[in-house]
Amino acid sequence: MLRNICAVLVGLIAGMAFNMAIVMLDTVLYPMPEGVDFNNAEGMESYIATLPLMALLIVMIAHVGQAFVGGLVAACISNSSPMLVAMIVGSISLLGGIWNMMNMPMPAWMWVEAPLYLIAAYAAAKIKLGRSVVMD
Repeated sequence: MLRNICAVLVGLIAGMAFNMAIVMLDTVLYPMPEGVDFNNAEGMESYIATLPLMALLIVMIAHVGQAFVGGLVAACISNSSPMLVAMIVGSISLLGGIWNMMNMPMPAWMWVEAPLYLIAAYAAAKIKLGRSVVMD
């Protein structure tokens, strides 16, 4: 049980690191205006409104990738419940994503990413288990 708890924690950290790396890459490709940072709500709103579709898709990849990478790491660490720990990581990532979408001025169509968190975590666990990623 302790190993599974550690698996979830390490998976969450790995997933968050992946997410932040991709988001930082996005800000390099699509720089924020002078004086705007992630803590500036008004500046972020105007920055996000000017982003092209590709920049928003990169953000979506970062978010869903968090659930996938975190779920895969957790599943690889777990010795008894790879699917369970991956889905816990995916569920916590989903909750974080919902919180993020409610607090950031993202386009409404980006809510499509919500179910993808769980699908990504499921796929990660299936990869670890050596099974087909296609739903059984």
